[in-house]
Amino acid sequence: MKRLIGRREKISFPEWGLQQATAKVDTGAYTSSIHCQDIQEIEIDGVKTLQFQLLDPSHKNFKARKITTQSFTQKKVKNSFGQAEIRYKVSTEVLMFGEVFQAEFTLTDRSKMKNPILLGRKLLQGRFIVDVDEVNLSKKSLK
Repeated sequence: MKRLIGRREKISFPEWGLQQATAKVDTGAYTSSIHCQDIQEIEIDGVKTLQFQLLDPSHKNFKARKITTQSFTQKKVKNSFGQAEIRYKVSTEVLMFGEVFQAEFTLTDRSKMKNPILLGRKLLQGRFIVDVDEVNLSKKSLK
């Protein structure tokens, strides 16, 4: 059964230690994205590894911690201005409505955007129906 989701929701990333961050639901975007900085490919013990830092120091959920993963790809996406760019794409566990599931996110600079996280159709598909009149239904469902 699909759950009702609002235009903005709270989402947690257990593997990354990020709890109850605000995300904008965007049915126009296929892939979800999250604001990151200091994104770089490094080698650890001869293995290609992606290292990045979530959010900005000004964000209330910011933790000065580098995230590393060896499970990543690159993807060509159109940004909000319609320009094609290459972004790193990672998969991680997310927690919404008390349910944990895998989701993919592209890593990008969203510092000029109001919401650091964007939830696209790929994450929403088969799980959620969007009600643009609502916000934070995932948080309200936990009470």
